[in-house]
Amino acid sequence: MAHWLYKSEPSVWSWDQQVAAGDKGTFWNGVRNHVAKQNLMAMKKGEKGFFYHSNEGKAIVGIVEVIKEYYPDHTDETGKFGMVDINAVKPFKRAVTLEEIKVEPKLKDMILVNNSRLSVQPVTDAEWALICKMGGL
Repeated sequence: MAHWLYKSEPSVWSWDQQVAAGDKGTFWNGVRNHVAKQNLMAMKKGEKGFFYHSNEGKAIVGIVEVIKEYYPDHTDETGKFGMVDINAVKPFKRAVTLEEIKVEPKLKDMILVNNSRLSVQPVTDAEWALICKMGGL
């Protein structure tokens, strides 16, 4: 099973809103980057991801799960992009900040550190385990 990271500005869509969506979850739309699109297309139902607050907070705050695999994004007028559905699984006991991630030598190769603009990105098993530990899980 792969692991992922989803970035969202809390003023647009926050962890609290994701939790409020309940088990039915919500679609993860608006991706307009081809690399991020490929990541969405690779996702399988049941795979977990980090929910990352970007721009405001800059921290991983919880874990989400893919509940519906890739399908067309109804907000894309070009028809080129798609989305997945996710739901909230559990919050971190404490948020793991980008600053903490950047100073951890074992995370120096993480995409979040090296390509911070990519909105949907893979996370290695080792990165997943370490960040979960840092977040109190």
